[in-house]
Amino acid sequence: MKKKTVNSSRTPVYRDAGFELYDAGTTKDAFARETGNEREPELYIYSRYRNPTVVSAEEEVMKLEESEWALLTQSGMSAIDTAVSVFQKTGITSSWLFFSEIYGGTISYTESILKNRRGIRVSYFNPVNEVYDLDAFAAVLRELRPGLVYIEAISNPMLIVTDLQKVIEMAHSEGAAVIVDNTFATPVLCKPLSFGADIVIHSATKYFSGHGNITAGVMCGNDDSLMKQAVEYRKYVGHMLSPDDAYRLQTQIQSFRLRFEAQCRNAVGISELLVHHPSVEKVWYPGLPGHPSHQTALRLFGNRGFGAMVTFGFGGKSEKERKDRRDSFIKAVSGSIKIIPSLGDPRTIIMPVESVWGAKYPDPGIIRMSPGFEDWQEMKDTISGALDKAL
Repeated sequence: MKKKTVNSSRTPVYRDAGFELYDAGTTKDAFARETGNEREPELYIYSRYRNPTVVSAEEEVMKLEESEWALLTQSGMSAIDTAVSVFQKTGITSSWLFFSEIYGGTISYTESILKNRRGIRVSYFNPVNEVYDLDAFAAVLRELRPGLVYIEAISNPMLIVTDLQKVIEMAHSEGAAVIVDNTFATPVLCKPLSFGADIVIHSATKYFSGHGNITAGVMCGNDDSLMKQAVEYRKYVGHMLSPDDAYRLQTQIQSFRLRFEAQCRNAVGISELLVHHPSVEKVWYPGLPGHPSHQTALRLFGNRGFGAMVTFGFGGKSEKERKDRRDSFIKAVSGSIKIIPSLGDPRTIIMPVESVWGAKYPDPGIIRMSPGFEDWQEMKDTISGALDKAL
């Protein structure tokens, strides 16, 4: 009997663990070609290798980053693991250079996995006065001759904007490959591949999904040889995203740009509200003229926005006073703004920085806020009232 087809406008959820290969010739051909990431349905073999629903979602990401390929994984961390694996070669002892102001989970990964378990020499490049000095970066490149440089377009949680175009050019001139985590900036603000980045990664859990109900990661690039190595690694370590999560992601990503642009607008409003309130001592937001990375953000992002994250710190004569103001604020907003260890959700969420990054950022008065796309007046009233109670 001939199989029936349905004229759906979306790729359905293919939950097959293994796919029918029909005959010995097709089986041989499929296994011979499967590392090439071909997309013909009859050549799918096993969902740990590739899955048509996942491929369909990958194509949505490719459009956003304007990349030649994209590979989805189970989480942002698995995307990082897959991306860096491409550059790890037996017998090559060059160090890897990570910019220090990056996601804490990435730092923990470099220490626990890359250094302690894989024996890779990892170094960190630190900012000075909340900016990355390019002359200092050039000196570090000449000294270390790293094989890989890893950076974030906008850092987590202090929102330092990296001059990607110059950093990538400088790294390449010294023979280093470059991975850019573009989660905070997103393709709305910049496309690092256009500056020559070798691989761009995202925690798709965040803005691409945007609803707090999927964990996913993705890596993108234009070099076919890097893609084939990443496909092989993802296959053997089992980093493949599930077809159900891929289906939800390809649906939710359709509204990504509208959501992110609304969140950026709300972030601007929140930053201006915070910077003028007497209980707040400092606001970190690249859109503010006083932010150390403001000029870099203008060059990099143009008029497209400054991101959808705001970090701020309460003032006070003592650590206890700053902590009390933070706690008072959190309590006052708790009915509508929750503490959730993520970002990019539809509703505004917060994280107390010291509670998570204590050793690095010990000031108890600092909060990282991820604006949602609620009604601005509703958000303004909630935050203003809570700030007043923190006085």
